[in-house]
Amino acid sequence: MMTRRLLLMGGTGLTAMLGLPWRIAVLSGEETFPVTHSDAEWRALLTPAQYAVLRQSATERPFTSPLLNEHRPGVFACAGCNRGVFSSETKFESGTGWPSFWAPLHEDAVATTQDTSLGMTRTAVNCAGCGGHLGHVFNDGPPVTGLRYCMNGVAMNFKPAAA
Repeated sequence: MMTRRLLLMGGTGLTAMLGLPWRIAVLSGEETFPVTHSDAEWRALLTPAQYAVLRQSATERPFTSPLLNEHRPGVFACAGCNRGVFSSETKFESGTGWPSFWAPLHEDAVATTQDTSLGMTRTAVNCAGCGGHLGHVFNDGPPVTGLRYCMNGVAMNFKPAAA
């Protein structure tokens, strides 16, 4: 995963176009969440890739997440706090290379913030339980809601439905 510092030192917008990892806006730090940990605790709890995405707002490379091809019934939960954020019932194939959903699990599952990095304005999606960065939401989804929640698979775990 590439941090903003590395991107600014040697990368350009071309980095993002080539599908290489890049960093986006981070929460301001003023928000409070039900699940909180110190930076050292987050580093101990998460893998390096999970930490980069959830706590530093990195983006995983497209087509690298095993969750992209996860089609069983169940819930996608935040890897940071295990809070359910998306249902398999709202997952769809967007062709973007990231797991995509047309709606969160419930209204209070995620929060959004404005992301103005990379010279554009986007809506970042964060876990409402721990504030971890999950991905972005766009207005080019299926007709059900018209939304495409484009999520980093590394930021989530899959919990299969009970048989």
